[in-house]
Amino acid sequence: MHVRTLALDNFRCWQHVELTLEPGVTVLVGANGQGKTNLLEALGYLATLGSHRVATDAPLVRQGAERAIVRGTVVHDARELTVELEIAPGRANRARINRSPVPRPREALGILRCVLFAPEDLALVRGDPGERRHFLDELLVTRAPRLAGVRADYDKVLRQRSALLKTAGAARRAGRGSVDLSTLDVWDGHLARHGAQLLAARLDLLAALAPYVVAGYAGVAPESRPIGLRYRSGLGDGQPAEGEPADAGELEAALLSELGRLRDQEVERGVCLVGPHRDDVELSLGGTPAKGYASQGELWSFALALRLGSYELLCADGAEPVLLLDDVFAELDRRRRGRLAEVALGAEQVVVTAAVAEDVPEELVGRRFDIGNGEVSLVW
Repeated sequence: MHVRTLALDNFRCWQHVELTLEPGVTVLVGANGQGKTNLLEALGYLATLGSHRVATDAPLVRQGAERAIVRGTVVHDARELTVELEIAPGRANRARINRSPVPRPREALGILRCVLFAPEDLALVRGDPGERRHFLDELLVTRAPRLAGVRADYDKVLRQRSALLKTAGAARRAGRGSVDLSTLDVWDGHLARHGAQLLAARLDLLAALAPYVVAGYAGVAPESRPIGLRYRSGLGDGQPAEGEPADAGELEAALLSELGRLRDQEVERGVCLVGPHRDDVELSLGGTPAKGYASQGELWSFALALRLGSYELLCADGAEPVLLLDDVFAELDRRRRGRLAEVALGAEQVVVTAAVAEDVPEELVGRRFDIGNGEVSLVW
């Protein structure tokens, strides 16, 4: 799989830019603030419908513009598909595939697969649980685009149920008599059903991913302590034991039971206390939590291992992703740089950004573009 063309209109700092790419290595060199990262961000958006830098779409639209367009042509198994995404804050985003409109942008998921490694990935290890949940869910959808619908359904139910809990809690605290919670039973069923599907998918994904991450870490930091990954949900004994397959039906029953047990607490606090939106992935280093205990080098090694593991897992699925490396070589020591370069050389397509050309390992020889003054110039 590789991207043949990328075109942007009013995306970030780019009013208009077109880039022709080829398989192999492409290096984008430019000073900070010149827009090189925005090009990788656009490629990532084509693959995931999201940015690795911001949580909402509004910052992606160039100041003064009403909408942004990201368009890319992807080649896979000798077949070409052109995806066009229209980003319109305040309105529904739209998508076209080979110029034909599709009902929802998520219909475009799966056409391009990519793995993006960036300095922001340190947050996967030392950040909040939401960072790790997002990492899992993004990889889930990359492997199985249909799960985007499951996640969207869960988020919708969660919003509705949370609003009902907030209203009920406010009424109880105001002393307005008994509160009718019959509707909440219906939302409990919806939350348990969609949540069980999402939770089962996450558990199965982590079981498949973990061996690749462990191997990746051992490769970049062989002298370090061994690492571990464990999914932490609020189900306690209702969560399958490590190594056991996840059963959505059993998880649904466990979620319903926990929702019933915590009903009074949820109403009192006005928040939803049960479900995969509160889960975490515990990352350990030598038996201790990586967050708060790992050195800076160990943090980088863990973050790199998570991305390398994702890449290897997707390759094992049979659809090699495009590898995007955003200004990371300057942050890595010689061993980590060498391991990442080794993986990159084996990829069908890798796109690298760097502030100076010297930051890119010499073995990553390929096409080079200079980025500056609002222009993209092919050097060789």
